[in-house]
Amino acid sequence: MRIVVAHNRYREAQPSGENTIVDSEIAQLTAAGVEVLPFIRSSDEIPSMSKAAKALLPISPIWAPRAQQDLSRLLTEHRPDALHLHNPYPLISPWVVRTAHRHGVPVVQTVHNYRQVCSSGIYFRDGVICQDCKGRALGVPAIKHRCYRDSAAQSALMATTLAVHRGTWRSVDRYIALTTAIADHLRDYGIPDDRIVVKPNAVPDPGRPAPLGDGFLYMARLSPEKGVDLLLDAWRRHPVGTLGTLRIAGDGELRPLVEAAAAERQDVVYLGQLDRAGVRAAVEASAVVIAASMWHDVLPTVIIEAMASGRPVLGTALGGIPYLVGADAPHEPAGTGPAEVASAVAGADGPAMPAGGPVVSAGGPVVSAGGSVVPGGGSVMPVGIGLGEAGWVVAPEPAALAAALPVARAGAPALAGPARARYERTFHPDVVTKQLIDVYAGMAHTPNPV
Repeated sequence: MRIVVAHNRYREAQPSGENTIVDSEIAQLTAAGVEVLPFIRSSDEIPSMSKAAKALLPISPIWAPRAQQDLSRLLTEHRPDALHLHNPYPLISPWVVRTAHRHGVPVVQTVHNYRQVCSSGIYFRDGVICQDCKGRALGVPAIKHRCYRDSAAQSALMATTLAVHRGTWRSVDRYIALTTAIADHLRDYGIPDDRIVVKPNAVPDPGRPAPLGDGFLYMARLSPEKGVDLLLDAWRRHPVGTLGTLRIAGDGELRPLVEAAAAERQDVVYLGQLDRAGVRAAVEASAVVIAASMWHDVLPTVIIEAMASGRPVLGTALGGIPYLVGADAPHEPAGTGPAEVASAVAGADGPAMPAGGPVVSAGGPVVSAGGSVVPGGGSVMPVGIGLGEAGWVVAPEPAALAAALPVARAGAPALAGPARARYERTFHPDVVTKQLIDVYAGMAHTPNPV
């Protein structure tokens, strides 16, 4: 089997989980015997481009002529079985889908964000979930609010690109949705079910999990959409030392907020930006990993890394987080719901849980949505904490997260084994790579018309 993997790498100065996943996937496919033909461009190439090439940059998201010429030569020479596209912006362009189809090569795309609709790709603006461009022929709100790179001109270009390539995206032969929430997003965009496969990313197996540590680990970009301020608000609602240690790793615009919290409380430790060895040490020192995203986070890799190390996860009930911990309920929240609903999961009587997901009675044992006792439920939990196979999900609100923190600390030993088992069954490289190869093998060689 011969596969072209096409990806525009994000700048190396901007840490990118997508770059890492593409590199890992290429290595995993190669190890499995697939012949991979990388078609890679990098945004780091832009400063060294000629003046003529830079002059064409404004139109490259819509149509990148050099990339199409190079890809045509590659397809003509090697006749691959499929082209697997990740990020096309800005140097590759969605036009590669049309180029591949012209050569009779089917296309699969992994959807890492919401950029079929949203110019920024994250459905998040000014501190809240935003879906103002959803359903519009042209994303005028994105231009008005300078959503792409804080530039009205670049936002106009990206909004135009999304409008021009709506038909291109709907011609893709197979979409890989990283979670059930992304599958819902694609259906809402008009992609039929038979062209959507839910296949998550994988992370390398770290081996036998170390015994649980104590306390919590937050490891993410220190930015508003990742929810570190939400976490600190919830943490301050408990007396110092009652929950063990909160370790925070990462960097970003909210770093001063984290440093101030670490100076204020002895049970908050700021670890800074960690290398791989540092990440492993931080995970092993903790009992629970926190994913406090305030946006419909597609697939936080830190959750998979936590499960691989036998650490359960406490997360917000947004985007792909419920799917990752095994507490997902299709359609609510689904990553594409109205902003006013998605950003306020709690109802008048307390946090609402995903439809069909596990809930808890305030004065009794852990129960499912249908009222049956959850095996191993154990202690009483507040209403609004969703129990999954590998962790818990709550509304993205300080009170809800504060109530869940002691529950997660107490319940970590019971979910450590199931967390590792979920990783082995769903997110292990051997499992995910086989699933990806099956996707390639099942694709028809007659592409959909543009």
